[in-house]
Amino acid sequence: MQTTIRSSVRFDGVGLHSGAPSRAVIRPAGPGFGIVFRRTDLGVGAGDIPARWDMVDQSPLCTRLINGKGADISTVEHLMAALVGCGVHNALIEVTGPEIPIMDGSASGFVRAILSAGLQVSTAPVRALRVLKPVEVRRGAAMARLSPHETLLIEFSIDFEDAAIGSQRKLLNMSNGSFVRELSTSRTFCRKADVDAMLANGLAQGGNPGENAVVFDGDRVLSPGGLRHADEPVRHKMLDALGDLGLAGLPVLGHYEGRRAGHALTNDLLRALFADVDACEIVECDAEMAARLPGAGVHAGEIPEVA
Repeated sequence: MQTTIRSSVRFDGVGLHSGAPSRAVIRPAGPGFGIVFRRTDLGVGAGDIPARWDMVDQSPLCTRLINGKGADISTVEHLMAALVGCGVHNALIEVTGPEIPIMDGSASGFVRAILSAGLQVSTAPVRALRVLKPVEVRRGAAMARLSPHETLLIEFSIDFEDAAIGSQRKLLNMSNGSFVRELSTSRTFCRKADVDAMLANGLAQGGNPGENAVVFDGDRVLSPGGLRHADEPVRHKMLDALGDLGLAGLPVLGHYEGRRAGHALTNDLLRALFADVDACEIVECDAEMAARLPGAGVHAGEIPEVA
């Protein structure tokens, strides 16, 4: 059955890259509405921005959506991951600026608020996007791939010169609240040299290593309190991938593999998937299939405690 939230929830903060104040309100929406962003600061004429793969204006630092009227919204990936991971199929997100609040750099604040509000279940059946054959895209050494599977698997590997990150690999089945338990608290991360370069170019103005990002410098973790997981970087990459896959518009049934992949490459993958008419199909989920979707049966008690 399709779900939305029972009551509106609000988030106040700043945008990671602009540093500008930002407020987001998630509001309930009816069956078939999907996930839609609305820039309330631009007025009704700017139109809404559907959370879809074909609305993505590719960026190396975040996922940015833009509609035909030029209205845009950036850094949607963590909120999208929270919605997908909590099993929310329909919602209207009103935003007062060009970025979603960065919060603590993870999806945990969004997840906690969504599950605290509770989910409203409708009688409308859930549809899913089932991958029928392997689809793969590459950019240099980076690769992203989708292949058939009965549920959503996310597999990711990263390799950094910084000794504090190094090589990490993880595979998780996204069924049964796995996202909330295993990935939702993992924060965005970066190298100190990259932070310095972004600040010099007027980016990451809302970033604070003590509040919303993990910063690495060689073999050191510079952020106070250290890591929440020994492999927090690869877990956050998986979180990003789930949010970006949420832009398919329907829950995905398939095995996602990412190697050094980022937001743009995952969007390339969705574009390649939809460009091949034989690569996927839309299916109406029976009870057994719906129980395997991300977020099915999840509850607030599964959210890990974080420092």
